[in-house]
Amino acid sequence: MSSPRKVIVIGAGPAGYVCAIRLAQLGQDVTVVEKEYLGGTCLNVGCIPSKAMIAAGSLMHKIGCASAMGITATGVSLDVNKLVEWKAGIVARLTGGIGILLKNHGVPVVMGEATLTGKNTVEVKTKEGTKALKADDIVIATGSIPTEIPGFAFDEDNVWSSTGGLRPKNIPDHLVVIGGGYIGLELGMMYSKLGSKVTVLEATPGALPGQERDCVKVIERSLKKMKIKLLTETFAQGYETKGAKKLVRFKGKTPGNELPTEDTIECDQILSTVGRRPYSAGLGLERAGLAVDERGFLPIDKSMRTKVPNIYAIGDIAGQPMLAHKGSKEGLVAAAVIAGQPEEYDVRCVPAVIFTSPEMAAVGLTEDECKAQGLDYKTGSFPFAASGRAMSLMETEGFVKIIGDAKTDEVLGVHMVGPEVTELVAEAALAIEMGATVEDISRTIHAHPTLPEALMEAAESLHGMAVHIYQKKK
Repeated sequence: MSSPRKVIVIGAGPAGYVCAIRLAQLGQDVTVVEKEYLGGTCLNVGCIPSKAMIAAGSLMHKIGCASAMGITATGVSLDVNKLVEWKAGIVARLTGGIGILLKNHGVPVVMGEATLTGKNTVEVKTKEGTKALKADDIVIATGSIPTEIPGFAFDEDNVWSSTGGLRPKNIPDHLVVIGGGYIGLELGMMYSKLGSKVTVLEATPGALPGQERDCVKVIERSLKKMKIKLLTETFAQGYETKGAKKLVRFKGKTPGNELPTEDTIECDQILSTVGRRPYSAGLGLERAGLAVDERGFLPIDKSMRTKVPNIYAIGDIAGQPMLAHKGSKEGLVAAAVIAGQPEEYDVRCVPAVIFTSPEMAAVGLTEDECKAQGLDYKTGSFPFAASGRAMSLMETEGFVKIIGDAKTDEVLGVHMVGPEVTELVAEAALAIEMGATVEDISRTIHAHPTLPEALMEAAESLHGMAVHIYQKKK
């Protein structure tokens, strides 16, 4: 048996800590270096805290709609400080759990800022001073940071990044969100449910650019229903403060906008969510013979190796999609490769989940991608309006859409918008990963009454055989 490899993992987010734990499980000698906090962006200021606060907003909304069930709630109020404390408690339990897992696996954690000083050496600036570490292999898992745009530097006071948006001192009367992607709409809809008037400025012709348009149309209708103003093809130019108010300057050209093409919007708070960029500042990549590409990513191969064979990159810095679960998978691959196992990143699909209202989820190819690839495909869909379970939840907006190969019947993509679709997408991801056919899904018994029945019915629909919706014979 070969002696264990000495490995340094830089970054303790969903990519880094998963990689470190797997390395320890595989008998390697691993040390984690983390600049700020265990769990990275996802657990501390991203996925977890945002979903906690979104859940609170959804609960407030459901309470307001409960009279349809015969339930009348009076005196409902929101204590923002308690909400933030509750959210922080969830974060603390999860990040504390990661610390315990690393400790139980014998993985030391060095808190400080890491800089590569060579192909096998790392310098870490800690509170106690500078430490020099040596390793056989180095794994870079430094994640990403919010992107700033000119005129809207993050001060987390006048202009929130997504981080500031999850630490409110109060609920703004009027929130202007710059960016109509998934982060902007998730937080914008959350604040709308918590009582804010919300205006979204989006530079492209529609919300959620890059997502399946049939699903996006449902979200855009929901925005109107919630009285959230979406201004498309609109560009934020800068802002001035006017007492406690902010005046946001913008340029727009979409016909039908209620506001002029060049004007200002008065608001109480600005939230800028135009995307994220890989974090590599101060890493000293050049000292190890590395450089990021034009988009800021470190090029890698299927083994997660950079061009320097003993240095690996995983997570957001390794390329799109910049999703926590993709990073975790890459961490497992890198760990196995370092331990000498025949492993590579070989996945057929990466699911995406968006916690808007209603939720959206997608995995596999969109129709546009099928057309671009010249594929012969068929689609089937099933509306949640025909789902008994959705009716009982009072959440009947949306549908499940399945795309299958017209010749082989193999599942090519599944796109959903509606209640709890962020949970439903796992079955679709498994189907694509296993090379299942649409018929495999339709022949699988799904429990009744449940939301996953909609996926089964969508599969039946593709073959013109859905039972709970009427389909005209072609």
